[in-house]
Amino acid sequence: MVARAYTVAFQGVDAREVEVQCAMTPGMPAFSIVGLPDKAVSEARDRVRTALSAMSIALPSKRITINLSPADLPKEGSHFDLPIAMALLAALGILPEDAVEGTVALGELSLDGTLVPVLGALPAAMAAAEQDRGLLCPAGSGSEAAWVDATRVIAARSLGDVVRHYTGQVPLEPATPGQIASGGGLPDMRDVKGQERAKRALEVAAAGRHHLLMVGTPGSGKSMLAARLPGILPPLSALEALETSMIHSLAGLLDAGGISMDRPFREPHHTASMAAIIGGGRGAKPGEVSLAHNGVLFMDEFPEFPRAVLETLRQPIETGEVMIARANNHVKYPCRFMLVAAANPCKCGYLSDAARACARAPGCGDDYMGRISGPLMDRFDLRVDVPPVSFADLDLPAAGDTSAAVAQRVSEARTLQLARFDGTDARCNADLSGPTLEEHAMPDAEGRALLTRVADRFGLSARGYHRVLRVARTIADLDRSDTVRKPHVAEAVSYRVAALAPV
Repeated sequence: MVARAYTVAFQGVDAREVEVQCAMTPGMPAFSIVGLPDKAVSEARDRVRTALSAMSIALPSKRITINLSPADLPKEGSHFDLPIAMALLAALGILPEDAVEGTVALGELSLDGTLVPVLGALPAAMAAAEQDRGLLCPAGSGSEAAWVDATRVIAARSLGDVVRHYTGQVPLEPATPGQIASGGGLPDMRDVKGQERAKRALEVAAAGRHHLLMVGTPGSGKSMLAARLPGILPPLSALEALETSMIHSLAGLLDAGGISMDRPFREPHHTASMAAIIGGGRGAKPGEVSLAHNGVLFMDEFPEFPRAVLETLRQPIETGEVMIARANNHVKYPCRFMLVAAANPCKCGYLSDAARACARAPGCGDDYMGRISGPLMDRFDLRVDVPPVSFADLDLPAAGDTSAAVAQRVSEARTLQLARFDGTDARCNADLSGPTLEEHAMPDAEGRALLTRVADRFGLSARGYHRVLRVARTIADLDRSDTVRKPHVAEAVSYRVAALAPV
């Protein structure tokens, strides 16, 4: 007789069903786990045996075999402890088999039988809903998994609680979702003095999810401007929050089961490795590009990142997803993010200041910015110079729009885009392509003539041409204009080229 329990194995944000089969046969007493387990799964037999012993449950003097099916799917992580224990308890007749088979279980066991929270409760709950099963998880993971209201989530503190629940002695109440977390206290755009063009570029970038590159001398305010970006972005929609939280669940970043409606803002250091940025390492975990999904990836000191790391950004920027390919594992993660990069104009940072520039100017500027390849530079929709702010400007009182006022305009522009792209895969202007781009972003006759002259004069690539159209569409949305006109194209072009001669 074979008892069965069910759990999941994670492949990226996908949770694949795993059937845990337990067979007790005559023979020399043994406890073996088969089905391509890793070290953590293999060690589950000792944790399970000791936890059962703590409950005064002795294993019979038989050969116990646990099979994790499908056997060719790698099994990684300590969350297999609980389903293995449940399959054993069902085989011993302690738990009813039909109740165990109707549940997806995951959780790590302490030696005293306490259940320890594990990563991935949210995608596991999604998988349980698709399989039309309930979810059993540790109490520390219940508030996270309960956000999936399509399945019943039971959160237990110990293996003893599990036994008492399924035998009807002390039924457990379904878990409730955690609190919606909020960043709060975000810095205000009004605090930035001067830099009106850079602030306008931030607004345009936020309204259309466009990639932005800021270049300026040290201390000119590039990082200060980027820090104000979360305060002008619209909150996540329910679907976006679930997508983002599934990735953060796998990375262990959900705080006490709370789901945040704030867009992610990730700012890795320039010494970060390729696996940290793109994803990979042990278990092919998500990288910064995926953790910034539906949010912002801010890369300060952009040319200081290793060249190989920068080049790996090209494909995720275009496709909105990243495939982590390893010899025995291929994992795909979503990564639809907004890239905001900041850079000094040269190594010393003072290329534009003759009194402070190094002896290698202006050649040092070309060498330094040359670390960013042409194909990667072509993927930035907006490029702005951030000049130093004079002391006279710093003494002036705060002026300009607050973050709340800018956020209102950004939100209205995003609302227009959602309505425009209803029924399509696009969510904002940065996703425009093909016939949709021609239908919604093509300017009027004057704007098209201007764009044609600019493309001929400056040799815009096809990608650059289309990116100008997308930015112009966003500027028109901020202007509440149904048509992309010449002024919108002119402003979009000004962010694409350093200077425009009369055309």
